[in-house]
Amino acid sequence: MSYVQPDKLIDDIIHSGVVKSNLTIKQMIIRGTLSGAILGAATAVSLTAAAQTGLPIVGAVLFPVGFAIILLLGLELVTGSFALIPLAILEGRTTIKKGLTNFGVVIAAHLFGAVLFGFLYVVSITYMGTVTTDPMVQAIVHLAEHKVLPYEAVGPGGIVVAIIKAMLCNWMVAIGTIMFYTSKSTAGKILAMWLPVTIFFSLGLEHAIVNMFVIPAGMMLGAPISIGQWLLWNQIPVLVGNLLGAILFTALPVYFSHRTRVNRAAHLEASATTSTDAETADESVPVHA
Repeated sequence: MSYVQPDKLIDDIIHSGVVKSNLTIKQMIIRGTLSGAILGAATAVSLTAAAQTGLPIVGAVLFPVGFAIILLLGLELVTGSFALIPLAILEGRTTIKKGLTNFGVVIAAHLFGAVLFGFLYVVSITYMGTVTTDPMVQAIVHLAEHKVLPYEAVGPGGIVVAIIKAMLCNWMVAIGTIMFYTSKSTAGKILAMWLPVTIFFSLGLEHAIVNMFVIPAGMMLGAPISIGQWLLWNQIPVLVGNLLGAILFTALPVYFSHRTRVNRAAHLEASATTSTDAETADESVPVHA
């Protein structure tokens, strides 16, 4: 059977959190950059589909293709890692320092990849800034404005709203990430993660990496938004909300619904076994540079 039982699922997602926290900086940068660009492309596709059909739900249904590509290729998506790495820290299988390093490096890489794709996309639809008749120009400008200016108009309460919408968003994204591990088949993985991600996009919630493409691209196309406005009224609050939503709404509830206590003993036993096996291997296998 391709279905992974919940108890095994918890082990798998924690192992994934351990692996992610132990990646090299180079791996984090490359994987994070690719993910930022891929999500930018997926967002552009969804906006194009919505504009062509007049049905935003069509764009929402198509958007998860970006997440599927990222997860199947084993790339880094910090909004998914927000659920996986904290559980690995909880069980003592990685450290807070390693987790924060992953988050920081991958977020910076996402920003680079998303803005790079945004720049290239803007250049292509405006023919080097000489044409502004492409319907996607106004679509992106309008969406960028909608993601910043309404929050600013409300004042401090707008930051609270942005955080809440980001928490709701990553509740679904983190569930989608975890559900990806519920199947061993490629088709099963794609279907499992597709549904929750479609929900967040169709509801117009706030995803930090999507916004790293939409808002800078909108600014390039003339949206009346400064870098300070973008960071204060959207990007920073949304990152905070995405982190809180992943941990509070998904990671901890899923973990403690299947484990009655933090399971560090099993890890210690497994580590001891692994160390013994490694020592045995070292005695019999030559080391290569």
